[in-house]
Amino acid sequence: MEVQIVHFYPDLMNLYGSYANVLTLKRYLEQLGCSVTTKAVIPGGETRFAQGDFFYMGAGTERSAKAVMTDFARFREELKAAANDGAAMLFAGTAMELLGKSVQEADGTSYPAAGLADFTTEHRKTRIVGDVYGYTELFPEAVVGFMNKCGITTGIGTPLLSKVAMGHGNEAPHSPEGFHWKNVFASELTGPLLVKNPRMLETVAAAIYARRGETLPLDRPSDPWAEAGYTVTEEQLRKQI
Repeated sequence: MEVQIVHFYPDLMNLYGSYANVLTLKRYLEQLGCSVTTKAVIPGGETRFAQGDFFYMGAGTERSAKAVMTDFARFREELKAAANDGAAMLFAGTAMELLGKSVQEADGTSYPAAGLADFTTEHRKTRIVGDVYGYTELFPEAVVGFMNKCGITTGIGTPLLSKVAMGHGNEAPHSPEGFHWKNVFASELTGPLLVKNPRMLETVAAAIYARRGETLPLDRPSDPWAEAGYTVTEEQLRKQI
């Protein structure tokens, strides 16, 4: 199976090793026997959404996210159409904020976002930093990650993490975190998310296959280093709860 990954703004939106989400997914799909190509989209650049199988944007500073917001908004209709068609997407860190209706800066200035969903984000002057340990409805294992944000996101009815046992969610400590709709996955967790959570990697890959009417092979690759890293992190965070 041929798979195209569309990577939005890999230079500007690449905090906390966010590019590794793409590298990890690409390697995983290739181990499954797929032929994978990656297309980078830079400000002012174009992409053919009909040819994309997975759309990704990583974490960036608030300044970088603001810089790409106007450019990304021009893809609004194509992004919605692809999401409605079941295309797999992951928006990590501050990129998640660009999926909503608007982002309001700490000084009160508000900017329109892509409008894929109805939520809004309001930046505060105080940063929210720390580990997160939560649960998703997608699989039984816990999701782990690290958060460094200044935004409070409200209006999300379908979070990625329905329960947060440690750390801050979209709106408050222990509130649900992230956004999930169809095959769109979004979270402020960094780390990067797919490297730290092998089950989330499988889930995203399964979404790519599902759009083609296929399921993941029963005999799937396993990265012992990633599995061991997850086990240690999950165990240590669980002890702190």
